[in-house]
Amino acid sequence: MTGTSEANAGRVVRLEASQAHLAVDVLCESFFDYPVMDYVLEPVDGDYSETLRRLVHFFVMARVHRQEPVLAILDESDALAAAIVTLPGRRSPPKVAKAREDTWRELGQEARRRYEEYGNASLEFELETPNYHLNMIGVRDRARGRGLGRLLIDAVHEMSREDPSSTGVTLTTEIAGNVGLYQHLGYEIVGHVEFGRGLETGGFFRPD
Repeated sequence: MTGTSEANAGRVVRLEASQAHLAVDVLCESFFDYPVMDYVLEPVDGDYSETLRRLVHFFVMARVHRQEPVLAILDESDALAAAIVTLPGRRSPPKVAKAREDTWRELGQEARRRYEEYGNASLEFELETPNYHLNMIGVRDRARGRGLGRLLIDAVHEMSREDPSSTGVTLTTEIAGNVGLYQHLGYEIVGHVEFGRGLETGGFFRPD
């Protein structure tokens, strides 16, 4: 990966640490009105866009520090789409734990409690077999309808197939309209739970 050059435009690349902000920009735009983010962060004092960016920055940098994929599709000067992935068996270095504590210190313990409530609900979908987990995927509004999300998902599927330690790809969604899309892509529903103020989340798995 050499930067946002024309040669990289339109294809999936793995961002370097110095380019992680490009993924943060995309994911903040894509998840601005997302149910989980609204639930966790909306009551927090201050600028919602800033608190959202603080949390998404932590999510992205945790993958960078664990040397996990931060993927993007670029144009000449920006990222049009991005995804972050958790790999099986990776351990977090101490800097991730420190960043986590710093993040929640800034965002507040109530926000942390609500996020952990969501995380605990999602534990129902955790598989015993090792897998790649697609944590977040987003496409900028101006680039929707061009199949960029599908390109990112296909790239994650390929990485999982090529990794002997992985049996497939998991993901979750809180948007009912996404269910049919993921099933069309070969995902199976592995669970469905409610949490928070009537919110729902579903877990999916696509075997390799």
